Amino acid sequence: MILIVDSGATKSDWIALDENGEQLFLTQTLGLSPEVLTKDVIEDRLANNFELSKNREKVKHLYFYGAGCGTDRMKLFLKAIFKDYFPNAKADVKEDTYAAIFATTKVGHQGIVCILGTGSNCSYYDGNQLFQKVTSLGYIPMDDGSGNFFGRKLIRDYYFHKMPSDLAHKFAASHDLDADVIKENLYKQPNPNTYLATFARFLIENKDHPYSKGVIDKGFQQFINNYVMQFELATKVPINFVGSIAHYLRDELTSVLLRNDLIVGVIRQRPIEGLVDFHRSNM
Repeated sequence: MILIVDSGATKSDWIALDENGEQLFLTQTLGLSPEVLTKDVIEDRLANNFELSKNREKVKHLYFYGAGCGTDRMKLFLKAIFKDYFPNAKADVKEDTYAAIFATTKVGHQGIVCILGTGSNCSYYDGNQLFQKVTSLGYIPMDDGSGNFFGRKLIRDYYFHKMPSDLAHKFAASHDLDADVIKENLYKQPNPNTYLATFARFLIENKDHPYSKGVIDKGFQQFINNYVMQFELATKVPINFVGSIAHYLRDELTSVLLRNDLIVGVIRQRPIEGLVDFHRSNM
């Protein structure tokens, strides 16, 4: 049995295949980002999944693509956990950018591949190798155009009284915006980036409001300026995306890309289906 995992900050999709590439089961856990979670939390999230617990000794190879796995230290941290939990498995751990590449770009084809979900990222793929010009410092100083970026913007504008009153009343009615609740989630609870990203749903649901249109447009333009335009070939190759923000705001994202003379490529909500096809072709 092999396990293929696409792990974002919010959730992780797991698909098990047999030696012939046939699907054995599909399951989901909460996200397993090693940058924001402790060893105990990650182990609990694995142990609390019935399918993983039942089949942990049957797994021979684990292909894990995850948010927060961009450094060797984080990769080794996860590999040690997987070695204990899946005792008979060889674990390959790569950052989630590789999942986005394999799900959107054919081997041998060039493209810029972006993640716009809870967090954000951008890489250039020359058909063989991955290149990045921006080293991520995490969700606090970076993650332009992401779910947590937009969530932070909404909360700030609400508290600074920059959100139009009609939308502010609606925002307050749909979320608990008590200052103590917000600070508890941001500074005392795990996954503050995921908490911030939950507010982005409000932006998506109200995307036709003039205020929302401005926030979305500026956020995507900032992402393009700071991430995509770092690459000299940005206007020459397709710009591919994975992630819920890219998926649910596809029209708005496409508009900003075209305005910048960029080629709109593949936009997928989740890369797991493309990952399975990639691994089946390499079995």
